[in-house]
Amino acid sequence: MLNFFSAEKGAPAKLFRMALGTLIIKEKLGTSDRETIEQIKENPYLQYFIGLNCYQQEPPLESSMLVHFRKRIDGELINKINKKIVKREIDKSDKEVKKKGLSPRKRRKNKK
Repeated sequence: MLNFFSAEKGAPAKLFRMALGTLIIKEKLGTSDRETIEQIKENPYLQYFIGLNCYQQEPPLESSMLVHFRKRIDGELINKINKKIVKREIDKSDKEVKKKGLSPRKRRKNKK
């Protein structure tokens, strides 16, 4: 169920896609927090990348939010996300191979 903004609950949280996307853009461009937000504000492709449906001239978030994003999205979380993405793509690939009547490649299990 969708929760709407109310005085008791506070402002809604930013989407995870927006948070992670903004941090990815910042790292790729090598810019400061403020410069990153300015780049996103000026570039519709970057806005789409962080999950906005259409171009907007206002900044999608304040540069100070990146401090909060960095605290919540650490390297361990990024590694978990990457593993899930890779597993999903491998499973999808295996399904397509099976559909064509071939057998999927055998993969080594990562031992840790």
